[in-house]
Amino acid sequence: MSARLRLTLRRSTVGTNPSARGTVRALGLHRIGQTVELQDDVATRGQVRAVRYLLDVEEVAAPAGDQPATRKTTPGKAATAKTATAKAATAPPAAPVTRGSTSSRRAATPTPRTATSASKKETQS
Repeated sequence: MSARLRLTLRRSTVGTNPSARGTVRALGLHRIGQTVELQDDVATRGQVRAVRYLLDVEEVAAPAGDQPATRKTTPGKAATAKTATAKAATAPPAAPVTRGSTSSRRAATPTPRTATSASKKETQS
């Protein structure tokens, strides 16, 4: 695989399903004809594959100084059950949620029904 992908939005997302629109936005594309360059990795390839009917894709050679992004982790900082319980014990208690007074709510009385068209016809005959 090359190090970068150049993606260009060629078709409108109007009329596509919401997940396709979200994928195009997640790729950083907002307008027809807009071009972005992204790292070529499995996640990006999966997104491109999902909306390939909307995009033009080109593989671009990476510059010499471009390194793939890696997630930095600190060794020995893994969360344990002991630290999780200690954090939960020091957390302040959650405040109760109030949703307004009962007087502001509508009374739960049923609305009177009007005569249906079938019963109106019977009364007219």
